[in-house]
Amino acid sequence: MDHRAEVSAFLKSRRAKITPEQAGMPVYGQRRVPGLRRGEVAMLAGMSVEYYTRLERGNLGGVSDSVLDALAQALRLDDTERDHLYALARAANTSPARVRRRPKKATVRPSVLRIVEGLHDQPAYVRNNRMDVLAANPLARALLSEVFEQEPANTCRFVFLDPRATRLYPDWERVARDGVGVLRVEVAKNPYDRELSNLIGELSTRSDAFRTLWGAHDVHVFTEGTKRFHHPAVGEMELVHESLDLPGEQGLSVTVYSADPGTPGADALKLLASWAASQNRDAAASQADTER
Repeated sequence: MDHRAEVSAFLKSRRAKITPEQAGMPVYGQRRVPGLRRGEVAMLAGMSVEYYTRLERGNLGGVSDSVLDALAQALRLDDTERDHLYALARAANTSPARVRRRPKKATVRPSVLRIVEGLHDQPAYVRNNRMDVLAANPLARALLSEVFEQEPANTCRFVFLDPRATRLYPDWERVARDGVGVLRVEVAKNPYDRELSNLIGELSTRSDAFRTLWGAHDVHVFTEGTKRFHHPAVGEMELVHESLDLPGEQGLSVTVYSADPGTPGADALKLLASWAASQNRDAAASQADTER
């Protein structure tokens, strides 16, 4: 990834989102830009126009935390955007020669596997920073059965390249936007991750929707919320999800889906578990017939 271009596009995209009225600035005459001008951002951040222009051209080398804070405040960045700006600055101050271009392949600790597999009534899986699913319990495999038809199972690749994704995710637009936002965050943290860059290149080449969303430079992190599914065997499901980063395992996180007792979501999970059990029985019987 071109780091300077990444920084420049991010700052320009944030500047374009703020109107002078939102920033409490007077508006005079015709404006050729949709948001703030460079000079207006510089004034709000307490820096010279020349210095801000240098930053917006992608040069974050040697920039202090106080400057980044002033810039984040002027551009009204939320917490995720602020963290993204800091990650871009860290990358600008790290020599590529000092970055391990081929990081060690992430593996899931046995203790984490036991936790995930022990959640019998809740779909749970472990993913890496590229949205590859590295481990999953049976209920998660049942919930995302179509995703697991590909190898490796990658939720972002499924969302943008498999036509069944719009059925599985009734809120496909939000799911797609959030997935792109996660990859944006990871690119800033790991600018020399070749596999991550390859994934982004693949999706940009093969999906117009991805390419459009990627150009918006929005960022996102998974924490908690609700997600709707339309499972091919179970039908509509609305589940709560929690995503937790794994300490000591850079880039790995656990996602767990659940539903409050007595809700339609809880009933749907029971039906999903029953369907998964029947699928496993059928697979076992077929395997037994083959071995005879």
